[in-house]
Amino acid sequence: MGKHFGNLARVRHVITYSLSPFEQRAIPNIFSHGLPNVMRRFTSQVLKVVPPFAVGYLIYSWGTEEFERLKRKNPADYEHDQ
Repeated sequence: MGKHFGNLARVRHVITYSLSPFEQRAIPNIFSHGLPNVMRRFTSQVLKVVPPFAVGYLIYSWGTEEFERLKRKNPADYEHDQ
């Protein structure tokens, strides 16, 4: 019937290592190393990311307001209608 799924190809010169799930620590040093690392990365990238988003938001809000203003009719054009 052919080869089984785990033995489809013979790979040479590749060594794989694995740990038992019982030997691994799920969240090691999250408060002592993880959170400070997140803050360091965030503060180093915030000045690169926030200004383009802020400019994009300002352009979008200005465009939306301008579109709504231009959609309205001018009341002065209809003063003498009956």
